[in-house]
Amino acid sequence: MTGWLLVAGDFSPLGGMDRANLALAKYLADRGPVHLVAHRVADELAVHPNVTVHRVPRPLGRSMLGGPPLALAGRRWAARLGRGGFRVVVNGGNCRWPDVNWVHCVHAAFPPPVTGGPLRRLKTRLHHALARRTERAAIRAARVVVCNSRRTARDVTDRLGVTPDRVRVVYLAVDPDRFPPVTSAERAAVRAKLGWDDRPWVGFVGQLGNRVKNFDTLYAAWRDLCKDPRWDANLAVVGSGGGLAAWEARAAADGLAGRVRFLGYRPDVSEVLAACDAVAHPARYDAYGLAVHEAICRGLPVLVSAAAGVAERYPPELADLVLPDPEDARALADRLRAWRRDLEAWPARVAGFAAALRAYTWDDMAAAFVAAVAPR
Repeated sequence: MTGWLLVAGDFSPLGGMDRANLALAKYLADRGPVHLVAHRVADELAVHPNVTVHRVPRPLGRSMLGGPPLALAGRRWAARLGRGGFRVVVNGGNCRWPDVNWVHCVHAAFPPPVTGGPLRRLKTRLHHALARRTERAAIRAARVVVCNSRRTARDVTDRLGVTPDRVRVVYLAVDPDRFPPVTSAERAAVRAKLGWDDRPWVGFVGQLGNRVKNFDTLYAAWRDLCKDPRWDANLAVVGSGGGLAAWEARAAADGLAGRVRFLGYRPDVSEVLAACDAVAHPARYDAYGLAVHEAICRGLPVLVSAAAGVAERYPPELADLVLPDPEDARALADRLRAWRRDLEAWPARVAGFAAALRAYTWDDMAAAFVAAVAPR
């Protein structure tokens, strides 16, 4: 094999999709030539001697405006390098090419997260409709479709009409050095740094500008829990987006400003997780859920929606952490109460699953990816 061409918006340590793309590219570059067509490439990758970067502008920082030039550049370089035997990997609908499509999410599997005023809602619907059309054409054109979970694989076959024989599942991974088990000393030090009290803390990580990550159901559950004077836990919310100010105002109006702490965007999510006792992730849709994966690796119990792909990896003994219905705030509150009653027992219950996830590294994922797309 001569080499690889990867087409993706970003190769970055930030974000699940971008982190996975970065890990695959680094693994391949350590073994041969790699060309990248992208808007942004992390410096650690761009300077690799086996890496050639073909940068594509992202006008005004908007993905919608950067999509067409990325697809055009991807096809141009695929045609040129493909003649020399390069394998071509694209992501979802970002570029149509008949080789490998690595699917990180399926737009056809969830409705557009419509929020804001009329113009913003119209723009969101149009963008979502365009994303659905381009992903259907690109994914159906691929020889091999790699999915990050069985949930994503079902969406690809059931919603996009891809035949199952072309679909492979390769789970995402983790850097075990960045997400080790939390120690008591670390938790105390991080809480002191953040100015947190000694109450139990539950974390939430996700965008607040749309309803996909489902903070609204978690908030409804938390508001009801806080009506009980015996409920002593606090909620830490890591995430930004257009809805942040509105949620802060709502929490203040509901008298929850002291019980819900909005932290905004944080580059140090691993450190914030170290201060938490649990995480809630009641997503309405999540093709995988790398934030859940990373929190478990830190030894935290994570209440996760069955709509998230990572939930299928939960062992039977942790089934009570999986939420069948992400819309059911009452059930979520009940499970949070159950978690609080057994607070001290959870680290031991999660330890085995956490160790298994940490043992599967990004290099392991990349090796599995290469094996999955090899000619048969």
